Amino acid sequence: MTAKKKPKVYITRKLPDAVETRMRELFDAELNIDDAPRSVPELIAAVKTADVLVPTVTDRIDAALIEQAGPQMKLIASFSNGTDHIDVEAAARKGITVTNTPNVLTEDTADMTMALILAVPRRLGEGARVLTDKPGEWAGWSPTWMLGRRIHGKRIGIVGMGRIGTAVARRAKAFGLSIHYHNRKRVNPAVEDELEATYWESLDQMLARVDIVSVNCPSTPATFHLISARRLALLQPTAYLVNTARGDVVDEAALIKCLRESRIAGAGLDVFENEPAVNPKLIKLANEGKVVLLPHMSSATIEGRIDMGDKVIINIRTFIDGHRPPNRVLPGR
Repeated sequence: MTAKKKPKVYITRKLPDAVETRMRELFDAELNIDDAPRSVPELIAAVKTADVLVPTVTDRIDAALIEQAGPQMKLIASFSNGTDHIDVEAAARKGITVTNTPNVLTEDTADMTMALILAVPRRLGEGARVLTDKPGEWAGWSPTWMLGRRIHGKRIGIVGMGRIGTAVARRAKAFGLSIHYHNRKRVNPAVEDELEATYWESLDQMLARVDIVSVNCPSTPATFHLISARRLALLQPTAYLVNTARGDVVDEAALIKCLRESRIAGAGLDVFENEPAVNPKLIKLANEGKVVLLPHMSSATIEGRIDMGDKVIINIRTFIDGHRPPNRVLPGR
């Protein structure tokens, strides 16, 4: 009896060693050892021959690429929570199933969101640079030096009260913040009661009344520049904005203008509208202490990446065995 042929799986980026080892055991897996982003011609060659494509958020899997897929290509098992980098509708038309890795990055992303919520008002980046950029020049403690803003007792407005937004709310409540949120739908009443959360049907009205805005909604056509120039103008001059969702949810040019003109107090960003490119004006503002910038690392934990890899493997194995994968993404969702 011949052994069952392993499916050919093409992985676009370097994954944790434990995940890659398991991939090689189970599948005919082509790895990306040097972690260089794959070019469009390389991706086209992959979808022409592979049974399964495993992309990440840095890969643009658009309709033009999907159209090039060979008849054997039936699954895109994305190593990501979001799927805004994949044209799910085009995949469905081609008869290709799409899966993702939800629910494993919630706590890690919420932790980093909370870190930025603390870092921006309390000027942690500036304080750290005092000791590293000019060692020996710190004159010691002073009653009026490096004063930031207290977050206890302030109001936080969460834009997008899904799993991550709710996890952020739980952390924020523990720090003494009053929870306000805007979402397409109200959350479960039990969750509202637990968090003592105030629901705002109007995003505009909420933004005008909170001290900290945390952006936690997905990137969709409906959320592109959701935090627009008009909405940024609604914020109080003492307000802070934190974004660990997707860069294009915030109008970055408008945010830069607000920060330069001190129309808001500061911002903390882990995502950018044109990443990996970061606007030089944002870097200048960071050097001036008006913004804290991180390189899209809110989900970057060893545990989280291994959990993501496990979900990719489960999705592939379930699909290959002829069953519906647990994390299938449907068009329009």
